[in-house]
Amino acid sequence: MPIYNKLVRDRIPEIIEGKGKSIRTRILNEEEYIDSLKNKLQEEVNEYLAADNDQEALEELADLLELIRAVTKIHDSSIEQVEKIRREKSDQRGSFHNQVYLVEVED
Repeated sequence: MPIYNKLVRDRIPEIIEGKGKSIRTRILNEEEYIDSLKNKLQEEVNEYLAADNDQEALEELADLLELIRAVTKIHDSSIEQVEKIRREKSDQRGSFHNQVYLVEVED
């Protein structure tokens, strides 16, 4: 039997059991949950970086967005607050749309 020891989406156990397989899960404490979210974020970033096409990349970005929503809650915030901060930073410092690559700054 494969051992995963990783955070999964809430409905994954139900989906696996629906295929006639038996599973074992547990509920993480707060510290384990935060660590697992961070590990899952890194996993999904790596999967995004390894994506072979636009569809795979979008799937991984959707996973990252779901994780960002979860992480905002552990910081007692919301995706709306993160979006507000993003807009403020964009207004003050710009975004990344113009593809500017800083080579050097002379002192």
